[in-house]
Amino acid sequence: MTASVGDAPSSADDGPEVLNPKHWPAPKGYANGMMAEGRIVVTGGVVGWDESGAFADSFVGQARQIFENISAILAVAGAEPRHLVRLTWYVVDIEEYLANLRDLGRAYRDVFGTHYPAMALVQVVRLVEKAARIEIEATAVLPHQTTS
Repeated sequence: MTASVGDAPSSADDGPEVLNPKHWPAPKGYANGMMAEGRIVVTGGVVGWDESGAFADSFVGQARQIFENISAILAVAGAEPRHLVRLTWYVVDIEEYLANLRDLGRAYRDVFGTHYPAMALVQVVRLVEKAARIEIEATAVLPHQTTS
């Protein structure tokens, strides 16, 4: 659901609401803003290594593993990708990111579906893990639990 400035957003389900001011073009692959109420789940910077600590060789392979790692962290809290309200991406090469947009989008949708939270992308000199090409921080909001 999209709420515009001046409109009262409704809460049709237990997920966050997308915020887009009136007359702004609809963003593609991200949201301008999100609104949610509930319990907050925050990850640290998640990198694209598997359970053994091995990194995928490609940028997209690392991104896909990050999406899977974030999903695993969310699951521990009882959350799902639909609860994501923000992703902050750190990349060591913005050109590598731009050159892989189509495959990144496919990997994103394979793991997270078509839920697009607010996102920011930052190029950095390097990441702590030398083999890492990308690192993502995630924030999700779980609805308040109701008692019967």
